[in-house]
Amino acid sequence: MNRDSVLIEADELLARLSAPNLRIYDATILFFRTEADAPTAYEQYLQGHIPGAAFFDHQRFSDRQSDYEYTLLPQAELVTQIGQLGISPDTEVILYAVGVLPAATRAWWILRYAGHNHVRVLNGGLAAWTKAGGQLEAGSRQYEETQFSGQPRPEMVVSKEDVLQAMGDANSCIEYTLPLEVYGGAHIPGSWVIPALDLMQGMDTLAPDEAFASRLQEGAHFERIITYCGGGIAATVNAVAHLIAGHENVSVYDGSLLEWMGEGLPIAESTSALEADQPGRR
Repeated sequence: MNRDSVLIEADELLARLSAPNLRIYDATILFFRTEADAPTAYEQYLQGHIPGAAFFDHQRFSDRQSDYEYTLLPQAELVTQIGQLGISPDTEVILYAVGVLPAATRAWWILRYAGHNHVRVLNGGLAAWTKAGGQLEAGSRQYEETQFSGQPRPEMVVSKEDVLQAMGDANSCIEYTLPLEVYGGAHIPGSWVIPALDLMQGMDTLAPDEAFASRLQEGAHFERIITYCGGGIAATVNAVAHLIAGHENVSVYDGSLLEWMGEGLPIAESTSALEADQPGRR
């Protein structure tokens, strides 16, 4: 998998905007909003979005029976929701977010996990679109409901049981993708620490391949890479970057630290990323 199969740049999207089989979705998630009157991601979408774009509501793909936010739906329910959003196996899907690339890569990971083969992320998000001369429209858009089917990729998402097993496997790398201090130094024992921020330019753009290739090169020594964060969102940035770098066997721990700590599983503590980010540390 190469960069062009994962990302689309704004100028290419501008040229393809009228393609009949194109489906565009604003997949924004707003984090750490403290203002009482702050708009929701959907309200922000209504104020201005790429022409024709519908809203990708992450809550529609989250299991309400789970104790942990954003936990993925079971596969059968996931497929139904994808079809209701207007995505069929042959549609070309473009995802973008406003100021937060991880929200778009999380949506990309969901669709790929479900079996969709034609999905890309707009690098730079809405800011890149407007900078390239793209116009905005207000209001809501929806695509006609359809049927989705695809060959699922269950290996793209792992459970806490899978992570526990990987902890004792020298051929597996468990990679924490937030700055270590975010959870007070808490992390899964043996983790490497490669913050997703190190792989981005700002919060909405994936860095050029050459800028992160050396950062991820140690991953090539492992048969399997598992990325995690707080709730399975930032982890998808690293997972996507690993795929672009040529590491094919990459999974995201969906529950991530919220589940891991909530279930009382083993935790290591460190005050420095250097203490946890040592090649071969297990």
